[in-house]
Amino acid sequence: MDRAEKREVVAALHDAFAKTGVIVVAHYAGLTVSDMTRFRRDIRSVGGQVKVAKNRLVKLALEGTDAKGIADLLRGPTCIAYSTDPIAAPKVAVKFAKTNDKFIILGGAMGTTVLDPQGVSSLANLPSLDELRAKLVGLIQAPASKVVRVLNAPGAQLARVFAAYGKTSEAA
Repeated sequence: MDRAEKREVVAALHDAFAKTGVIVVAHYAGLTVSDMTRFRRDIRSVGGQVKVAKNRLVKLALEGTDAKGIADLLRGPTCIAYSTDPIAAPKVAVKFAKTNDKFIILGGAMGTTVLDPQGVSSLANLPSLDELRAKLVGLIQAPASKVVRVLNAPGAQLARVFAAYGKTSEAA
């Protein structure tokens, strides 16, 4: 890779890190190509990206971003997974690490906060943005449906009383 290509890689990574919500750093030594391809596909399916680049280039790309604190994690064969949704990349990375012993999460960053492996795992346990939206919509809709039920209940009871009264009148 010549200098121009390195500059392009650093610039692309810098832009990605500046726009991302979360970054996860992991060791991937010993993973097969098919495992790594599956991990990349899983991250892409939630709107994230996986990059494997020279640690020196990643450190240069981190300069001037909120995530510059994770530069110390970049030792050995590392890969960077990131997404704009702060839950998506950690969720996929932790799930992948549970099924692959050779994939070791080193830590990550969310904004200016540097995360240790437990912090990344804690993020993975949170509900995703879509799940939170669904819960919020459910909470907003629940009171309205309860109000409709309460308003309809007296009318339904009155109709049952009239029906019962009508049946007794017919029987007599």
